[in-house]
Amino acid sequence: MKEITIFCSSSNEIDEIYFSKTEEVIRHLTAEGYGIKYGGGNRGLMGTVANTALKQGAKITGIIPNFMTDREWEHKGISDMIHVETMHQRKALLIKDTCAILALPGGIGTLEELCEVVAMKKLGLYTKPILVLNINGFYDAFIEFLATMGKERFLEPVYDKLITVVGSAEEIICCI
Repeated sequence: MKEITIFCSSSNEIDEIYFSKTEEVIRHLTAEGYGIKYGGGNRGLMGTVANTALKQGAKITGIIPNFMTDREWEHKGISDMIHVETMHQRKALLIKDTCAILALPGGIGTLEELCEVVAMKKLGLYTKPILVLNINGFYDAFIEFLATMGKERFLEPVYDKLITVVGSAEEIICCI
């Protein structure tokens, strides 16, 4: 089974559009036979990813550091939960043996995960698609910043080959 890794927010305080679009995307991915790998959380979009995959009867794997479990951030409904010591171990397992990365909207943790995997792709260390779901224009400033890096020659003008910006579940499937 192919698995797709999801990076996303753990905030419950975000607009409803992000939750509903996340549900739609996960329903579509799981209906197409994709398993889900994600950060193991029970809140925000992470909770929505897990709950939607579970409702669909899909394979879902959570990877969570022990300190997050100690803070009760772990989704208790995930039977395939991998506990690790560090965030670095978590990220390494999240991208291992996955067919693509999908970044949903998120905060600083999501941005850090996305930037690390984009840097890895730039260096040839990650070769699979990196997709960015641009719900409600959330990633517009990030995309513009990558363009500025290219324009100012801090980044070779290949930034548009490092990520693929998508707007729907159907586009995601086409790009994997």
